[in-house]
Amino acid sequence: MDLHGRCILVVEDEAMVAMLMESALCDAGAAVIGPATNVADAIALLARAPQLDAALLDLNLDGEMSTPVAAALAQRGVPFVVVTAYGASVVPEAERLAAAVVRKPYDPDEVIAQLNRIFRPT
Repeated sequence: MDLHGRCILVVEDEAMVAMLMESALCDAGAAVIGPATNVADAIALLARAPQLDAALLDLNLDGEMSTPVAAALAQRGVPFVVVTAYGASVVPEAERLAAAVVRKPYDPDEVIAQLNRIFRPT
């Protein structure tokens, strides 16, 4: 699964999961921004990213819901994959339209497949 040349923001508070996803994304050819472990850091990285093709967004960041990050991504037109143990129903409707949802625990290949679907021309 080739993400060559794609710039992906990773927002994940679990260090091991973030490292696993960063490694998988790099192996697939993507450039990784982050990981951000909280909403403030994610918003700051988003503001500084000149080119951002997509994001991987954990919905619960150590008890802090990342919906403000989802809203900022949607407003900027950046597609994203939400990874959550909660399911799609907790993603606000406006952001759900811009997102794919993958339930935790997940296989990194599943997330990369969702990212590839985002980039596939319709």
